[in-house]
Amino acid sequence: MDPLQFMAPVDDRTIIENARRVILTEAASIQSLADRVEQAFAAACRLILECQGRIVVSGMGKSGHVARKIAATLASTGTPAFFVHPGEASHGDLGMVQPHDVMLLLSNSGETDELLFILPFLKRQGTALIAMTGHAGSALARQADIHLDAAVETEACPLGLAPTTSTTAAMVLGDALAVALLEARGFTADDFARSHPAGNLGRRLLVRISDVMHSGEALPRVRINAKLSEALMEMSRTRLGITAVIDDAGILRGVFSDGDLRRVLDDHRVDLREAEVGSLMSRTPITIGADQLASEAARMMEQHQVHALLVVNTAQQLVGALNIHDLLRARVV
Repeated sequence: MDPLQFMAPVDDRTIIENARRVILTEAASIQSLADRVEQAFAAACRLILECQGRIVVSGMGKSGHVARKIAATLASTGTPAFFVHPGEASHGDLGMVQPHDVMLLLSNSGETDELLFILPFLKRQGTALIAMTGHAGSALARQADIHLDAAVETEACPLGLAPTTSTTAAMVLGDALAVALLEARGFTADDFARSHPAGNLGRRLLVRISDVMHSGEALPRVRINAKLSEALMEMSRTRLGITAVIDDAGILRGVFSDGDLRRVLDDHRVDLREAEVGSLMSRTPITIGADQLASEAARMMEQHQVHALLVVNTAQQLVGALNIHDLLRARVV
């Protein structure tokens, strides 16, 4: 029998109103949660900061899903953490938890059997316990070293049964822990990128100009007294759309680009055979340092509306070149 035939008719307005009710209900609960972040929260942060091991996060059902996310967020923001399923813990995985670890246990009711079952073993070996529950008088809250109050007035589910507001509150409280710890540790964007090397953020924060620039024989350059024809041959050879113009000491004096070539071709006063590139180049090339981030090169290219940059050292000697295609290949842009 098709269950859809028993569905009551519902219009779009009702759907939208229900969605807004859920959002406002959860938002109100999160706001009230902020008022209850007090000394216990600070004590939990200090316990974690002093931890010589790792933070082991555990929870059952929907709380388990939230616990996995909290563990992942902690691990990516400078606090070594991992998730252990409480059911598997009593069948061998408890060996992953050491006395010098801190265990963060999530349960809205605070009476989750799988968590209560492993508590005596954890306490016996001296593992510090932080409980995050919605009931301060629950068994889990009473037996923990620190209790974080994640209570909500009501679930957003109209039946009051499906974990909705309660899981959101736990998620937010976990994020608050992670960010408070991040700031206490002085965790930086570079630190974050090191744990996310394959992501877009990691590439933007880790890839440097020296990683993507052309150097050596692949670097386009001509002397300041070179003929225009030599500059064009160098541009064709390296295919970067530019060539640097340097003096005898290797100091950058200018740049000749595809755009400069177009301007020269439109100027009938220029003798294309005899003209020296030094008289036709742009004398204010856009440059960047080899140690700067590749993402900064992308920003400069956009700002100055150029497709290539020259790389110089502190003495303004030419050391490299790159164009937008190099940044695309490195997936920086």
